[in-house]
Amino acid sequence: MDEQRIRGLMGLCVRAGQAVFGEDGCRKALVQGKCGLLLADGNISLNSRKRYEELCERTATPMRVLPPGLLEEATGKPGAAMAVKPGSFSEQMIRCL
Repeated sequence: MDEQRIRGLMGLCVRAGQAVFGEDGCRKALVQGKCGLLLADGNISLNSRKRYEELCERTATPMRVLPPGLLEEATGKPGAAMAVKPGSFSEQMIRCL
């Protein structure tokens, strides 16, 4: 994993408005098919992680777990998960992870 490149892509993604945060927002994006990649922080609770994994499996959306704290460091937003909208950002992140 190229951590520096992922940080850069995550920051760009947020500035471009291609990211959704919060449990409700991420779940809604997954259900509506507006999520190309779900990034979960390594500190996420086991119950939340299991719920996201099940939802990602049902919607055939890739999910990656990041090192603890990386999500907040890269985006400046606290949270357990970030849904990346389908498109070039999600594709580039999948290749880097």
